[in-house]
Parts: sequence; C-alpha cells; structure tokens
Amino acid sequence: MRRFLLPTLAALVWLVAAPARGEEGRVALVSKAPFARVAQALEQAIADHTMGLVCHANAKRGAAARGVSIRGNQVLMVFRNDYAVRLLAADPAAGFEAPIRIYLYENVDGTATLTYLRPSAVFAPYAHPEVRRVAAELDPIFAAIVGQALAAR
Repeated sequence: MRRFLLPTLAALVWLVAAPARGEEGRVALVSKAPFARVAQALEQAIADHTMGLVCHANAKRGAAARGVSIRGNQVLMVFRNDYAVRLLAADPAAGFEAPIRIYLYENVDGTATLTYLRPSAVFAPYAHPEVRRVAAELDPIFAAIVGQALAAR
C-alpha cells in the first residue's frame, strides 16, 4: 500500500504546485507612482496606441456603491476591431480570447501592480499562422501600453 500511496501523493502535490497554463507569458510589474496616476496613464496609453478599451471593470467603484471600501482594483479589456477581424477570419475559436485583459491593483503602499498575459501566450493554443501573426503584432503594443502607464509619475 505504501509503495502506491507515496508516488500518488507525490504526483498530487506536483499537480497542485504546478503553475497553470495561463501563467505562461504573464507579465507583472510594480509602479513607482500612485495607483490613481497609473490607472489614468493606462487609459491614456491605450488610446495613444490606438487600441480600444472594450470594457472597464472597476471593483473599487463597485464596492463603494455598496458602502464597502477596498484598494484600487481594475480590469481593462483591450483590443481593436481590425485585429479582431483578422483573428476571426483565421480561426473563429480564437475569438474566445479577445479582448486581452490588463489587471491593475493597488498595493498596500499606494503604488500599483499591473499584470497581463502577453498576447502570444494567450493565443498560443491556436495553430493558425495568422492568429500567431496577430499575437506577434500585439505583443509589442501591449508592452508599450504597459511601459507608458508605468512611466507615470
């Protein structure tokens, strides 16, 4: 029984400890600027890089509407129609992944952590060459958006 139990437990621990596939390609960076300034700069960077803010979920605002106070916490969903059209023409199933999320949350010291999955990681499961081209084009755009937002002071 012991021979069977130890390998089984070891395998179970490995499965629980293994990073999720979605963690591959994750970028997480901490700002030096206050959360509110980074949030504002992030929205401006999205516009400056001619991407669309498809959806903006603000958990702090939602909690405040219920009388609850939490630190800043936002999810911004970003994409652009010309990329969507190319993506959907290549592989309609890849449309499930769009828009790309950027997650921004306030740290205890008032700064912000900004995190997202690189588009190339998000679209990695899709083999169509055009999906991969779209992802490769989006990677530097998202890096520039995040870089601009984190440069805020």
